[in-house]
Amino acid sequence: MRLFLILLLLSVSNLVQAVNINNVNFWKSSRIVFDLTGPVSYNIFSLSAPYRLVIDFKNTRLTQKKLQVPTKHTLVKNIRSAFRNTKDLRVVLDLKQRIRTKSFLLKPDRSNGHRLVIEISPRSSSKTFKNISKPKPAKTVKKQTHKTVTSSLFQHQLKGKRDLIIAIDAGHGGIDSGAIGFSGTYEKHITLAIAKALAALVSAQAGMRPVMIRNGDYFIKLQKRIDLAREYTADLLISIHADAYPSDNNVGGSSVYMLSHSGASSEAATWLAERENSADLIGGISLSDKDELLAQVLFDLSQTKTLEASALIAQKVLGSLKSIGKNHSRHVQKAGFLVLRSPDIPSILIETGFISNEAEEQRLNDPKSRNQLAKAIFKGIRSYFNNYNLGTLLVRR
Repeated sequence: MRLFLILLLLSVSNLVQAVNINNVNFWKSSRIVFDLTGPVSYNIFSLSAPYRLVIDFKNTRLTQKKLQVPTKHTLVKNIRSAFRNTKDLRVVLDLKQRIRTKSFLLKPDRSNGHRLVIEISPRSSSKTFKNISKPKPAKTVKKQTHKTVTSSLFQHQLKGKRDLIIAIDAGHGGIDSGAIGFSGTYEKHITLAIAKALAALVSAQAGMRPVMIRNGDYFIKLQKRIDLAREYTADLLISIHADAYPSDNNVGGSSVYMLSHSGASSEAATWLAERENSADLIGGISLSDKDELLAQVLFDLSQTKTLEASALIAQKVLGSLKSIGKNHSRHVQKAGFLVLRSPDIPSILIETGFISNEAEEQRLNDPKSRNQLAKAIFKGIRSYFNNYNLGTLLVRR
């Protein structure tokens, strides 16, 4: 009798722990999101002849009767499912071609439950996310040859040199809401609003041109943000965020970050390891035909210049932000943020305030305060370009 009760309890426990798939969403042609009722154990693998992607879910059920693929999907033809071992679920994607995959689980936030995210891209593509539609820049930027500029911003403009290109990255977006404030404010909305305000100021300045890395509510991978900045031949990357410290809602103030040396070393190793398979240019010099030692020296020289410029810009922006409110730290902070790791574009990340602080959340929700923040950031950028030799920006082809 006791054994029977134990087995019964185990059976009931298994039923309770079963996970439901409530929906399957196809985001553009590069991302598939499974909406789940709880954390799930899964296995994913590919098959050929014909090409298929198989996802096996443990102790999972499908609440939808039929799954559908958007019409004219570039990679997926069909989606189907079947039970295995009475309690497990297999989902099969019939593919149009061979693909690469990456998958990860997301924990619940205020607007979403548990999710399994699968990113897919053509296997034959040299770029992992070639099918992601490219965000339009604030103004059309034509690819051009970068030349050394040694005059001040306004002299540079009068002499007919090219505009300085400022890449403005609004943090998070789409399914990645970022931090959530005391009253439910999403960081992704705040960062986009400040980014747009900053882009308007940059656009109005003679000699400067903004490009928006994200100009709507959609998700972009961190590495893709760097790739877009380089594609736009940006001279500076500004990444905008709003910090959070849930365990203490009194913490506040703005911060400015640049790349740490450890993060720079890590990125250098990655770029140098891949130089044979890429067309990456550092300082206008291809590394693909250089021996390992020479490539390392050239890369280090280029990256050192980038870090020096990042530090100077960060100091100017931090000082400007201090004039309108409290700084969380009196000094420029250093961290290994991926979005700062471009080896040839000076890059800084700005935490505009703590969204977990009720007073600062209200300030970040106020359009006037956001414009004030944008003006302070712009003032710091403008001060750097007016006071430092523009030759510190790397020369790139």
